[in-house]
Amino acid sequence: MDIVVGLLCSGLIAGAAYLKKSLSASGFAAAVAVGTLLYAFGSLAWFGTLIFFFITSSVLSKWKHARKAAAESGYAKSGRRDAGQVLANGGIGVLLCLGYAMWPHPGWWAAFIGVMATVTADTWATEVGGLSSAPPRSIISLKKVEPGTSGGVTLLGLLASAAGGLCIGAVAWLLIAVNPAQPAAGVPVDGAAATLMLIGLAGGLAGSLADSWLGAVCQVMYRCQVCGKDIEKNRHCSAAAVRTRGFAWMTNDAVNAISSVTGGIVAIALYESLGSLL
Repeated sequence: MDIVVGLLCSGLIAGAAYLKKSLSASGFAAAVAVGTLLYAFGSLAWFGTLIFFFITSSVLSKWKHARKAAAESGYAKSGRRDAGQVLANGGIGVLLCLGYAMWPHPGWWAAFIGVMATVTADTWATEVGGLSSAPPRSIISLKKVEPGTSGGVTLLGLLASAAGGLCIGAVAWLLIAVNPAQPAAGVPVDGAAATLMLIGLAGGLAGSLADSWLGAVCQVMYRCQVCGKDIEKNRHCSAAAVRTRGFAWMTNDAVNAISSVTGGIVAIALYESLGSLL
């Protein structure tokens, strides 16, 4: 029955996102699969936390899109999320959920919060930070860089990143609280709100900053031979671009996945240090 409920809920939400052009066809299929597995093998808390990330991130991506369009023109992927983006953001969460289903332990849940906080913090930082009136600065040199540059950060983006991580922790706790008869997270409700929010904040910031660092140092980058702009994709201005740095396999999806793992590891470490409070 949980599989049916998860499939229906995921299909409705992903279908609406597809119609709103927030998901491509492959992204729709991947989103349905991810959502169904999280609900079937986890609970409302696992499923709802992912849905909160997806809905808020989709709304923010549409917010003042015209103003952010110039910076986003150099991104490897923008607009409609495809299967690669969905799996990079939610695939690791599914693996953690399956791990919990087979070997129940609250550490899986803590890691999941860190992963979801990372993808939320990073997306919020990108979408909100793109509206900053101050130019971004390189996370490596702290020098000013062009908007949309991989590894560029702004104060507004950092604040948005922190807010995203905190919100994930708060939403996760609320979802457990409203359905205590289904405590799949393995975490008691009483007194856990502040701890989950702290785990979300720390995991989200760590993962988001790791994403920026990887983007500045390791992600593959190209230069458009027409306009001379540094970009994340191998084509720009309807022409092939020249690779300038980074590992060929270190795409934007790879950066997202690795940074998510980083956020999850930080969350587990924090959970272990605060274990007596959970």
